[in-house]
Amino acid sequence: MKQTERANFGSRLGIVLATAGSAVGLGNVWRFPTMTGEHGGAAFILIYVVCVLLLGVPCMLNEFIIGRRAQANTARAYERLAGNTPWRFIGYFGVFTGFLITGYYVVVAGWCMQYTFTSLTGQLDGSPEAVAGYFEEFSSNPWKPIVTMLAFMLITHVVIVRGVEKGIERASKLMMPLLFILLIVIAVAACLLPDASRGISFLFSPDFSKVDSSTLLGALGQAFYSLSLGMGCLCTYASYFSRDTHLTKSAVQIVSIDTLIAILAGLMIFPAVFSVGGKVDAGASLVFITLPNVFNQAFSAMPLVGHVIALLFYALLSMAALTSLISLHEVSTAFFHEELNISRQRGATIVTVLCSIIGVFCSLSFYNSDISLFGLTLFDLFDFVTGQVFLPVGGFLTCLFVGWYVPKKILHEEFTNQGTLRGRFFSAYLFCVRFVCPLCILLIFLNQFGVI
Repeated sequence: MKQTERANFGSRLGIVLATAGSAVGLGNVWRFPTMTGEHGGAAFILIYVVCVLLLGVPCMLNEFIIGRRAQANTARAYERLAGNTPWRFIGYFGVFTGFLITGYYVVVAGWCMQYTFTSLTGQLDGSPEAVAGYFEEFSSNPWKPIVTMLAFMLITHVVIVRGVEKGIERASKLMMPLLFILLIVIAVAACLLPDASRGISFLFSPDFSKVDSSTLLGALGQAFYSLSLGMGCLCTYASYFSRDTHLTKSAVQIVSIDTLIAILAGLMIFPAVFSVGGKVDAGASLVFITLPNVFNQAFSAMPLVGHVIALLFYALLSMAALTSLISLHEVSTAFFHEELNISRQRGATIVTVLCSIIGVFCSLSFYNSDISLFGLTLFDLFDFVTGQVFLPVGGFLTCLFVGWYVPKKILHEEFTNQGTLRGRFFSAYLFCVRFVCPLCILLIFLNQFGVI
């Protein structure tokens, strides 16, 4: 396929919103508040912001530079810069990682869709035991989660088939502002609850006595996962950037949006949880068990308001999941479309069918625990392998590739848009990529397995 035939985003706003949508996902809405709750509130947030600047922005720029320079899908992009060396396999590794994540991420996305409908019909208005029982019954059902998962995948497929500008960009321009509005509405409602000030204080008044080495490593890990680093999404989207796109400014804008949404999610959750004297739990229980009960208790005097807030919350979750799933799907779609020289529609269909099959087996692993490997359910295995192994390894190798293999001249040309920008932070960027980022990612990886 000729480079001139390649699609591009139609506007700078589209670039920022689409790429920010790739980064913004369920990790912002439930993983970030969970990590914040476990590691000292505001102190964790301050450390997280520093980690984003030292790790997130440089690693994001790595993928931007590779993608825009090569103007190709992630696998071919690395190959064009690496030639016939083993470095080229990093791109294939990224595509494979994104493909696997798509297969199990859509399962949780389907849960969010189901809970949106459940909130609409008032089925989450019962006792804490009833709410917990509903989640257990639904997630372990052999066919209900599969139906919602397939419906969510079909929506994603429709967006992808419409193309980069008419599909991905247009959807992002609609969903990202709406996501912001929903976040603000729910956060304001939560902050008006009795004793909500305790949650606000927890979020913005640092308590450094709770900070230890695990806090630092937790912030490093959250910065890495929250920004969709190492899974091919940013590299693929960057291949649709125009040549005059300011990469550094775009990275800073996207990181700022991602961080702001994470903090708004904290404002949405902590005041409500503190208002009813609850605790922020980890994992799926926070979103699908704890928060429905929090909404029921916090708005017990105004049940209709609680009902509406729950509906808005799960609609918000569904949109956050969709923006991320679109970018994940696009990584593999672009790969099949270009490498097999087939139409975008056929490439998207291959991804949709294969990832739906993976999703079916991951979903069924909640129904039948015998669907497992190495003592983990299939869903947990995919989550562990991609999140704790593949992403850190891919990010680490990309830093080494960009920092030590790609010619400095190429990096400088892309960083400065062929010399039309000053590039005052180029030396700092290169230092971070060569030394700071690999060390941070190595610490994250070792921490995952309890080595440190």
